[in-house]
Amino acid sequence: MEIRHLEYFIEVSRHKSFSKAAEAAHTSQPSVSKAIKDLESELGKTLFYRSTKYVELTDAGEIILEQAQQIVASFRNINTKLEGLTKLQTGKIHIGLPPITAVTTFSHMLRAFKNEYPKIQIRLFEFGPKKIEASLQEGLLDIGIFTPEDSSLFEWIWFEEDPLSVIIHPGHRLANYSSIRYEDFDGEQLVLYNSDYKLHDIILDGCKRAGVNPEIAFETSQRELMTQMVEANLGLALLPSKICKELNPQTIVSRPFSDLKLCLQLALVWKKGRYLPHAAQEFLDFIKNNYLTD
Repeated sequence: MEIRHLEYFIEVSRHKSFSKAAEAAHTSQPSVSKAIKDLESELGKTLFYRSTKYVELTDAGEIILEQAQQIVASFRNINTKLEGLTKLQTGKIHIGLPPITAVTTFSHMLRAFKNEYPKIQIRLFEFGPKKIEASLQEGLLDIGIFTPEDSSLFEWIWFEEDPLSVIIHPGHRLANYSSIRYEDFDGEQLVLYNSDYKLHDIILDGCKRAGVNPEIAFETSQRELMTQMVEANLGLALLPSKICKELNPQTIVSRPFSDLKLCLQLALVWKKGRYLPHAAQEFLDFIKNNYLTD
């Protein structure tokens, strides 16, 4: 068994296609097919269900995938770790963050880290929280930013707790209120986080408990679209208070939300038991040492 066999196996499972896996691995489809056949022969198990329409993992393939990801990740990280020791502060970090909740605290931490470690490359990927979780489990990301819950799958460091405020067009009747309650949403148009965000369900549950039934004007994962809808007076929206401070008060006003429990809670999250690249570990250590208090 060779590392490239496992690399090709991971690519096929990821793309559910031998041809797309070959393209991603910069090799030919026959090479990928032969590597998978050799792997199946050596293991004595069929790893994929094959048809003219799709390729899917068998039960044996599912079991092997997690181990293969760990083996390949560890192998790839050997050189990165050695470079970090011999050349000092080098490597890459792949971080996933939600587009709406990419708040100022993280950008400040990132800037400070880059000033300290200019040779470390950081690649940011804007995904919804659910996709970030899946990408961490698949080994496509080193660190994700979201609200974690499952301690059997992930480890994390909390770094953000920011209450939500309501953003309103200046000409809207609620702009005259000093604070907004769930009850004030009754009959109003809401521009809401899409279902990839836990806040989507939390907000709707809060409305239900308050006995109100707002209309959902739009669901989105894009902060810009959310603010544009409010600027056009097409609905109300809830955003973290730190983001609200950056908005133009001539076109959008913000008001505190009365439910103080409704807040954005974010953590730096990584897959439990996965070997982290040297650069990612440096980043986590930097955050722990400079931003966290006992």
